[in-house]
Amino acid sequence: MNRVTSALILGSILLFGRAVTAQEFPWIADEKITRIDALWTDEKIEIDGKLNEKSWVEAKPSPRFVDLISGEPTAYSTTVKLLWDDKYLYVGYEIEEPNVRGKFTQRDSPIYEDNDVEIFIAGENAYYEFEINSLGTIYEGLFVWQKDFESSGLAKLKELDRTNPVLRFQEFNGVGFTKHPRGKRWAFLGWDFPEAKTAVAVQGTLNDDKDKDRGWTVELAFPWEGMKLLNYSNPRPLPPKPADQWRMDFSRFNQYKVQPPLNDSGGWALSYHGIWDSHIPEYFPYVTFRK
Repeated sequence: MNRVTSALILGSILLFGRAVTAQEFPWIADEKITRIDALWTDEKIEIDGKLNEKSWVEAKPSPRFVDLISGEPTAYSTTVKLLWDDKYLYVGYEIEEPNVRGKFTQRDSPIYEDNDVEIFIAGENAYYEFEINSLGTIYEGLFVWQKDFESSGLAKLKELDRTNPVLRFQEFNGVGFTKHPRGKRWAFLGWDFPEAKTAVAVQGTLNDDKDKDRGWTVELAFPWEGMKLLNYSNPRPLPPKPADQWRMDFSRFNQYKVQPPLNDSGGWALSYHGIWDSHIPEYFPYVTFRK
């Protein structure tokens, strides 16, 4: 598996409240982590995948995604926009793809094996992962740090009962980085974000390579109420207060790779991780809520 060596710093760093040494963690300097804003909206947002409301049109897109490992430019553009109001966090992706493809249609299929876009939302005790492909098929899960599971109170919740087979509970230790200083996670892959709204719109012809497509757009709405598990032991304001800052990751994974000279890993992200692993909250971009 390819990876690049991240710069290390001397001494110790603070990872979500815990001091660790540089030797424990491959470090990307904080100033290299991307920062974007989520803009307040008073407009009613219809979740249809089209991103055509005035709020979306006027919102500034994020910087273009880069290669997840190297941070190098990618062949096609991917950007994200964020809006918020008292009830929802809204996420809008604009994905350039000349031949839009998708095959998985059943919820929680391994759509990371398709071409997809993803969002991770980090909290103190846990983080949430959401993926969607061009067919609108969803894969999602809640990941809780094992060391925090009991002390945070999450272990007592019926919705995280590890004896419930519906939750499809398993141990998780990262993808390409298995030495996270916080250790392993419990992965609840049957957990669904309550009342989330999702939609996809394709600008072209899906699964037809005879013509050239413009790409596809994704529109998501996550109710704030569903995020309470992320900071269960030390709740943060929901909805956030203006100027609050959260950590969220935004990425795109492709089953095609652009030909050299681009060193294309097939994984693209708003802020690079230096390793083939999206499950590193310390590398998630900073999102500031503006009103």
